[in-house]
Amino acid sequence: EVQLVESGGGLVQAGGSLRLSCAASGFRFDDYAIGWFRQAPGKEREGVTCINTGDRSTYIADSVKGRFTISSDNAKNTVYLQMNSLKPEDTAVYYCAAFWPPLTTIPTIGCPVNMQNWGKGTLVTVSS
Repeated sequence: EVQLVESGGGLVQAGGSLRLSCAASGFRFDDYAIGWFRQAPGKEREGVTCINTGDRSTYIADSVKGRFTISSDNAKNTVYLQMNSLKPEDTAVYYCAAFWPPLTTIPTIGCPVNMQNWGKGTLVTVSS
């Protein structure tokens, strides 16, 4: 059974940093697309970043480029989202999701919207 468990959310002041973790199990971790999505109150879910855990290629949405970084530790079956220079508009529930196969289009368009497996999310609140 595929499981994705997010952690690391919390309350932070604007300009601060957080690192989210997505611990995965139940599938071959080093051959997947793992993405971070977020949904703010009253808004649609947004794809933030995506990684091909095989070749480590990544995609970063323009809204967070230069501030957020995705990485994977395949030995720990964990994907990280490092978030720096946080803004109040980054406030959202952040979800980790998985998709197979890891598409070659990841670097250009990110993870597909129809991800196959989702975590329950972790709340990030950025105060002004």
